[in-house]
Amino acid sequence: MTVSDPPHAFSGPDTAVDEDLLEKLIIEAQSALPFELPALANRCASALGLDTALVYLVDLQQRLLVPLDEALRPLPVDRSPAGWAYRTVSPRVVNGDDGVTVWTPLVDGAERLGVLGVRAVSPDRVRLGRCRMLSHLFAMLVTSKRTYSDWLAGRTRTMSMGLPAEMLRAFLPPHTVGSRRCVSTAVLEPAYDIAGDAFDHSVVKNVLHTMILDSMGHDLAAGLSTSVAMAAARNARRGGGDLADVVGAVDQALARWLPDHFCTGVVCRLDAETGVLRWVNCGHPPPLLIRAERVLAGALDSPPQPPIGLAGLLAPAVRQVHETVLEPGDCVLLYTDGVVEARDADGAEFGLDRFTDFIIRSNAAGQHPAEVLRLLIHAVLDYQRDQLRDDVTIQLFEWCPPAVGPRAAVPGGAP
Repeated sequence: MTVSDPPHAFSGPDTAVDEDLLEKLIIEAQSALPFELPALANRCASALGLDTALVYLVDLQQRLLVPLDEALRPLPVDRSPAGWAYRTVSPRVVNGDDGVTVWTPLVDGAERLGVLGVRAVSPDRVRLGRCRMLSHLFAMLVTSKRTYSDWLAGRTRTMSMGLPAEMLRAFLPPHTVGSRRCVSTAVLEPAYDIAGDAFDHSVVKNVLHTMILDSMGHDLAAGLSTSVAMAAARNARRGGGDLADVVGAVDQALARWLPDHFCTGVVCRLDAETGVLRWVNCGHPPPLLIRAERVLAGALDSPPQPPIGLAGLLAPAVRQVHETVLEPGDCVLLYTDGVVEARDADGAEFGLDRFTDFIIRSNAAGQHPAEVLRLLIHAVLDYQRDQLRDDVTIQLFEWCPPAVGPRAAVPGGAP
């Protein structure tokens, strides 16, 4: 059952909390090492009048929920109550032989991290609220500690990673970022062997910045080109540069430091208050605009421009910046050509129509944007039997002003 079920199943004795102990545990959490989090979760649960607590993080490909307790086994995202909580970003209450388990999503901002499973004999509404409180605490702890913990990174991997992918992933932002007005989410494959593709997104006050890149080649040099491009873009963005400045900074950085390499890409800037979208397309497949469950053909097409990083006579003097105004609920889809060029056993391409139809149907079914892309990237992998011929990166962002309300991966909406 879910937490929306009638409350008659929930009853419990005194629900007093040892606040002194809880405060002590929260202070201790600040200096706890990542591998100590499972034991800390149990102690925090006990202080809240709950039983045991289990922390699971999603793996890189979002197929498994991996326990931080190394004695436990992973759970499937697609076929488990814990996975249901992760997919829907909603709590799930499950009755079992050993009592009741409350599965609560672990979410940092708009980023789905995993789930927290709390066991209790008879959870009432007060204890359910404490389960959510505990999940918020551990989402913040995991987020703060994974920035420096190789152990946490290793727990979410199911195979060894290539060096280009290791380098590139060090530059990648969270898969999902958002605010009350917009959400951006992205996925990329092959997860352990990515080299030239990448995405970036950031929210600066009420402005969403997004970028997708596809570097020449599929080796360490391609990953280095993409990494330099992302660093240059962030440097210009954090220095207050506008869209043209950001693209110009990437052009100059690649031309100076890696003159024999270039990449295609799309760089966007969305004003989340007004819906004004500005973008620059540098030799990349054009973005797609999805409105009212259909693709507006050619809405975001623009005259061709050279790839990023060309030097000398090939370098453009000025990049053209294009502008349009989105309507509430509009989605913009960025992708690399590996998506539509994926082929099945008979050589048939996955294709743009199949790609966009999947997005539209999933959106219409009420899926969160992050879940839409999780399902889509798995569909692309299954179509090509997990043997991708090229990197695949997909980025989707949605303008959802308060009158419409976001579908970001956050219980009750984005922060």
